[in-house]
Amino acid sequence: MTYERFEDTPAWQAAITLAHRVFDLVDDLAFMGQGDLRNQLQRSSLSISNNIAEGFERGSTNELIQYLYIAKGSAGETRSGLRFAEGRPKMRHLHSDISATIQLSESVARQLRGWANSLQNSDIAGQRRMTEQSQAEYRQKERTAKFMEKLNDIRNGRSSASASET
Repeated sequence: MTYERFEDTPAWQAAITLAHRVFDLVDDLAFMGQGDLRNQLQRSSLSISNNIAEGFERGSTNELIQYLYIAKGSAGETRSGLRFAEGRPKMRHLHSDISATIQLSESVARQLRGWANSLQNSDIAGQRRMTEQSQAEYRQKERTAKFMEKLNDIRNGRSSASASET
């Protein structure tokens, strides 16, 4: 599936959810007096969605992949800060919230890795690298592939309604 806007991508949406959770979490008074931990968690968690957006908007697949890995690094940085917070006695009452946020950061990192892997195996160079002709050819290839899939479904006795459900 191709996306027109970074806001539509599941990875960006999950990254935004993670940033909101981190911002809500660090509002707790336990984060006061912990050095730069609060600020660092806010910056690293917000960096994830921002890097997805920047890579997406640059228009080339190679740059998007590069920024997805930078975003994945920020997810790791967020997780590391959360692990540190998890071990602080002053934050014991936040343990379940911190644990849930760590799980979300791991999920975001897996999504980013999966997206980057799929792009690395793609024949798309990115919008900036594609001429109008190559974009039209690519769209035609996608339409042909979908048509062939439907034709195979018909040959195998599946209706188009049941084929779209799978």
